[in-house]
Amino acid sequence: MSRRYRIELTEPAGDFHDGFPLGNGSLGAMLHGNPGVELVDLNADTLWSGGPPDPALEESGPPPARLLPELREAVAAGDHERAEALARRLQGTAWTQSYQPLGRLEWRYAEPCAVTGYRRRLDLAEAVAETAYGPVRLTAFVSAPDGVLVLSATGGPAATAEPELHTPHPGVSVAERAGCLVWTGRAPAHVLPNYVVDREPAVTYATDAPGADGTVPAGMGFAVAVAVRRTGDEVRLIAAAATGFRGPDRHPSADLDAIAAEAAARVTRALPVPTDRLRARHTAEHRRHFDRADLELAGAKPGAELLFHLGRYLLIASSRPGTQPANLQGIWNADVRPGWSSNWTTNINAQMNYWAAESTGAPGLHEPLLTLARDLATAGERTAARYYAARGAAVHHNTDLWRFTAPVPGDPQWANWPSALLWLSAHVWDHLDHGAGPDFGRRVALPVLRAAARFTLDMLVPDPAGALVLSPSTSPEHHFRFGTAGHAATSWGCALDQELAREVLARFVALSARGDAADAVLAREAAAALAALRPVQVGPDGTLLEWYDDRPPREPGHRHLSHLYGLYPGTRITETGTPEHFAAAARALRTRLAHGSGHTGWSRAWILCLAARLRDADLAAHTIAALLDDLCSPSLLTLHPDAARPTGWIFQIDGNLGVVAGITELLVQSHEGAVALLKTLPPGWDTGHIRGVRCRGGHEAAVSWSARRLAEARIIAGADGPLVLDLPEPPTSVRDAAGTPVDAAPAPGAAQDRHRVQWQARAGAEYSIA
Repeated sequence: MSRRYRIELTEPAGDFHDGFPLGNGSLGAMLHGNPGVELVDLNADTLWSGGPPDPALEESGPPPARLLPELREAVAAGDHERAEALARRLQGTAWTQSYQPLGRLEWRYAEPCAVTGYRRRLDLAEAVAETAYGPVRLTAFVSAPDGVLVLSATGGPAATAEPELHTPHPGVSVAERAGCLVWTGRAPAHVLPNYVVDREPAVTYATDAPGADGTVPAGMGFAVAVAVRRTGDEVRLIAAAATGFRGPDRHPSADLDAIAAEAAARVTRALPVPTDRLRARHTAEHRRHFDRADLELAGAKPGAELLFHLGRYLLIASSRPGTQPANLQGIWNADVRPGWSSNWTTNINAQMNYWAAESTGAPGLHEPLLTLARDLATAGERTAARYYAARGAAVHHNTDLWRFTAPVPGDPQWANWPSALLWLSAHVWDHLDHGAGPDFGRRVALPVLRAAARFTLDMLVPDPAGALVLSPSTSPEHHFRFGTAGHAATSWGCALDQELAREVLARFVALSARGDAADAVLAREAAAALAALRPVQVGPDGTLLEWYDDRPPREPGHRHLSHLYGLYPGTRITETGTPEHFAAAARALRTRLAHGSGHTGWSRAWILCLAARLRDADLAAHTIAALLDDLCSPSLLTLHPDAARPTGWIFQIDGNLGVVAGITELLVQSHEGAVALLKTLPPGWDTGHIRGVRCRGGHEAAVSWSARRLAEARIIAGADGPLVLDLPEPPTSVRDAAGTPVDAAPAPGAAQDRHRVQWQARAGAEYSIA
């Protein structure tokens, strides 16, 4: 396999985020690469603290929605202090639970010897990590077909000590079972987020015995099974894990015997299979996902290309059909109180994880997030009714394994944002737009958009001019200033909420024909509201406004770019369709950057996507360089500042996954009614190719360029009908797969220095453009 798919390092990991992540969507393993003694941080995607919340406790006391009219009055009157105080009273009392580690597996696989020629590498195409020094070699992979972690050591004097699991959870026991060592224990019953510092205890473990059915209200059981065997020159460790998760609305199991049996069974099934066969099955399955897309940048610095391949690898490793979605750290976390609970933060981060799923030909990997959206469309109904007296479903800025939806106690700038389902519904629509079938539309898209539309309609109020705005509304995690020294977050009609409302209402109207008579009635209501919706505004200096009107930001260099949603990931703002807002968005981004925005990995990834849409190739190149130079670990995992850690940084996966979307958008876009090629080619990317890019309409594109000019493109049509292609120069020819010229005519809508052609395409037919 080509070296361009490999990350190669000459030192072991010095910190968790320097390790090599392996995973099969449910079992995660972070390898440190220590000579002779491998350390592996283990995770299972369903091991979380807590259990399903008790609705009776959650809904005790009078409903906060009784405060909503007064809050809306304060917002309309511009009484920011009163609005902020009322917003705090509109919050719940609970937080999300936290994603949990299984523990750190320590395995002495070789006796001490002189370490010469040390190297470790992660092959992204094969999904195999390797540590080598002298004659010793350790290979590792996590298999999806077999559900196990495999470590295979050869070439050195093998150690005889048994592996150990160092787990942070108390009361863990170990026993032999079916030829394995099996550790069993329970996750915490409750964990406060790491940023809640004024309450104790921060971590609570339950001591209750399971009921007759083996379940408990909170604190699920878990098991890690490990077996070590020697065969000739090879010594091999196989490990598996199981948890007591039974569903987001069901009490988890703490039947440790049954959970142990499940983990041990996976190990014992894999033990008789030779390593080369396990590896071949694993690699073949991984490559069915990985080989769907490719990028090669000939002569360019290798970092961008490697980030593209790493991001796709990480999504494959952390998100599969039937697993939980990739969380803030994918499936790799070593802390009981991880940063921001390692939950699904739904005001940008969870969505960014999946921005590239459709465009890089991985719709199956998108499924866990789409399932989460469907679940939240039901789970959020109580929250909408209790906190807003609204129909539909409300989901706030984060959620967890138990589908938490309420506003948490805290600063309204992040706690009082109920529009997460609206944003998640964009992913449901994108899945449809990229070629998902009618069954998905009926089963998932319509219920999610129906719930989002109902909630949106009940959150709209008229402003003084009679235009409809969402109220209350905040711009995620950002304050505006008022008066001489005041700051607040609670407003109405913030840019992000208005953009999301427009999307949801328009998309529900478009999809409602697949529904019933009640949907038709709701669609008429949505269409009327859509016509009265207040547009996002442009300020007197030509900048796209973040809030209802022109307000000074508390952080001019804020990391969130929420007011630019309409440019990306939204599709409303385009160069030719909305030129005033296109220029205003560019100005707003320049203002943010001038004040230091982009100081986190995920924020830089968002900037890259915006640069691609703005056709700012220099900004794109600068952004990728900033990621590589300042915001990645040695193993290229993207980082977020965290002063509480010795390194000052924490791994956060959204930057890795978001940058894939940005790189793809630089080369292929499909949001303006055309498949657009090479719109934002960065300097230094003079020659290259990309393939496997899926476009709206279900089309698929492959593009080659040389000396910064289009050499060839191939398009596989996703449907019968007109296919519009947007190009940097007029094509010399368009031919079908048989080489027959296609009657391609000029098409309207291109930017001044671009060219469009269109022809009548046949679904599944391939066309080449020279």
